Amino acid sequence: MPDQRRQQAEQWASRLLEWPDFSSEAISSDASFRRYFRLSAGDRSVVVMDAPPERESVAAFLNVAERLAEVVHVPAILGADIEQGFIALEDLGSRPFHHELDADNADRLLGDALNALVKMQTAVSYEGLPVYDPARLYAELDLFKDWFLRCHWQLEPSEEELDAWDQVCALLVRWALDQPQTFCHRDYMPRNLMLAEPNPGIIDFQDAVRGPISYDPVCLFRDAFLSWPVERVDAWLEGYRQQALAAGLPVTTSPDLWRKTCDLMGVQRHLKVIGIFARIRYRDGKPAYLEDHTRFFGYLEEAIVRNPELGELGRLLAVWRSRGLPGSRN
Repeated sequence: MPDQRRQQAEQWASRLLEWPDFSSEAISSDASFRRYFRLSAGDRSVVVMDAPPERESVAAFLNVAERLAEVVHVPAILGADIEQGFIALEDLGSRPFHHELDADNADRLLGDALNALVKMQTAVSYEGLPVYDPARLYAELDLFKDWFLRCHWQLEPSEEELDAWDQVCALLVRWALDQPQTFCHRDYMPRNLMLAEPNPGIIDFQDAVRGPISYDPVCLFRDAFLSWPVERVDAWLEGYRQQALAAGLPVTTSPDLWRKTCDLMGVQRHLKVIGIFARIRYRDGKPAYLEDHTRFFGYLEEAIVRNPELGELGRLLAVWRSRGLPGSRN
């Protein structure tokens, strides 16, 4: 069956660019309903975003792109049709960080990413962006309970367990809110950073908010697709803290408090991501994402071991795993 939506996006872009003859390839789809195509004509190429307006608004993408464009490297906007949900973007190439990073180049590439992050946090306005408020933070934690526990592990927590879970969530939300708030990309991970000049090219920023200062550094180093030794992650996060302080950002002067802040912020995000991966599988029919949930359980275990405040979370996860659906407990 012809993909009429794709054809509409391609024809819109060809008229915009005045490219009567072009070739097209699907280059990615993400965890939302957006998808992307690369249109090529001769030695020229552009990326077309297709965001069905009944599912995704491109207005937020355009808003954040304008904020970022004068500070860091983001794809130039070549044209947009908000009503149809189409955007034509500068093509930043086909080399995302998660395909390029290795043990030898990680300091250099992730150093570039940290430089860009500090620029965003110091120079990009968050006025008018959504706020990472308690309602949003709690709703994200509910994803783990509603989609991973109930749909994937197929268990119903007891009332006592739900009370304990509420206490864990309150702890995590308090740590998120009690740190300085700044511009927050909210998905600042290697998959959304492109090897480019200047490096990195930053994409997938439409969900930016005013949020906790530790959120984006944690995203960068505790990733869905790459894992690093905990000692190396700690060193990178401490390097970010020192760089942020030098740039005048309101980050704590205590290395120990910073490590704990990153751990607890990470736990909130890890639980959210596991829940999102389960939702993508059971609601959207995309099972591949959930295959990476064990990596996030590894991050959770690391944080639980070195933060006594998380002991109750460790107990709950152990009990739920023992009761979960056989074959889906890992």
